Amino acid sequence: MPRHTRRETAVLAAPLVLFLLAILGFPVILSIVYGLSETTFQTLRSPSFTGLDNFARVIADDRFWQAAWFSLRFGVITALLQCALGLFLAVYLAPLIARHGWTVAILIMPMVVAPAMMGLMYRLSLHEFAGPIPHYMWQWFGWSPAFLNARNVFTTVVVAETLQWTPFAFLLLLAAYQTLPNDVREAARVDGARPWRLFWKIELPLLMPTLWIALFIRFIDGFRVFDNIYTLVGAGPGGITTSMSIYIYEAFLRQGDIGRALAAAILLFAAAFTLLSVAQRLGRRRRVS
Repeated sequence: MPRHTRRETAVLAAPLVLFLLAILGFPVILSIVYGLSETTFQTLRSPSFTGLDNFARVIADDRFWQAAWFSLRFGVITALLQCALGLFLAVYLAPLIARHGWTVAILIMPMVVAPAMMGLMYRLSLHEFAGPIPHYMWQWFGWSPAFLNARNVFTTVVVAETLQWTPFAFLLLLAAYQTLPNDVREAARVDGARPWRLFWKIELPLLMPTLWIALFIRFIDGFRVFDNIYTLVGAGPGGITTSMSIYIYEAFLRQGDIGRALAAAILLFAAAFTLLSVAQRLGRRRRVS
């Protein structure tokens, strides 16, 4: 690249770089400072440096590892369920959507609702004493489980998250499915390929890059889940639905332990950055091979 072109590029990119440094750089630096200090709302302006004590407290906290394990399980399970259902709907409903495109608007309605509002809706619907779903299940079948007790709450939040965000995976995979080359399908049909074999041997391999992207996005979103779980059940009975985001929120605002909260946030950021780097490297090796 010529020198004058590099200079023009630097001049044009400078405002954006300065803006990002001002917007993102200052909070990051402040978070690191507070994470390395004993900080509460009373000592917010004059934190006392304690080194890695906050990180040691977080690592030694059983609730942190319980929250990490919940977030990991929740992210993996919901991502797999959403992408599997989204793939099924995208393939199965593709002929219908090709004739009646307005059906997509109906299918994505759960995704349009704010997660906090969805959590409140499920909380009202599943309430053990006032909820209509337990009431009618008991009236019609003589049996109604406690959806929000310690035994069933994990399944309940997984189902609630899956019902709301399956439309996202569906939209992503539907767009990829509609762009698959028809000439490859026609050639396979001419060779006598049955629909299931056509999907398994041709369509699914072509959809795999989009499927991996959908899985990765939904895992990240599930791992950092906060609003719908917090409004639905909070930390849950015995804290069993405490995600990483809820753990950081309670440490920050409920307990006022800002240093520990930001130390946990930094550890979460480091884990996410490491995961993203590993995924990017694996993807690069896959493209090279």
